[in-house]
Amino acid sequence: MNFETFSAEETFKLGEMTGGKLKPGTVVCLDGDLGVGKTVFVKGVAKGLGIKEPVVSPTFTILQEYREGRIPLYHFDVYRIEDPEEMYEIGFDDYLYGDGVCLIEWAKRVTELLPENVLRITIAKDPEKGLSYRKITME
Repeated sequence: MNFETFSAEETFKLGEMTGGKLKPGTVVCLDGDLGVGKTVFVKGVAKGLGIKEPVVSPTFTILQEYREGRIPLYHFDVYRIEDPEEMYEIGFDDYLYGDGVCLIEWAKRVTELLPENVLRITIAKDPEKGLSYRKITME
């Protein structure tokens, strides 16, 4: 399914609608170039899950946990992971098969560790359609 957004606010709103539909145990793989709005989308997902605390990109910590919503959100950013096996050091499997939603930015870096059934979301720019335009593909 493809969506188009024309502002960060619209990308946030799509994330919020998506978050409102997610169930415990869902793994969301989020990919796209630097600066396409992955974290904006995640902030919307968090709001859709009922999370009120500020959501920040876990680029340097790899994982941020948010437990105050209707279900927990485990937000991973694996951009800096050199070897997918490093994920086992933080208990990745426990999160993947746990009681919350795992949202993984740069998921292609750890594809071999992911379960078969995931929601894949790709965010892409198209400068010809404007600087704030995003094509968001969910499969």
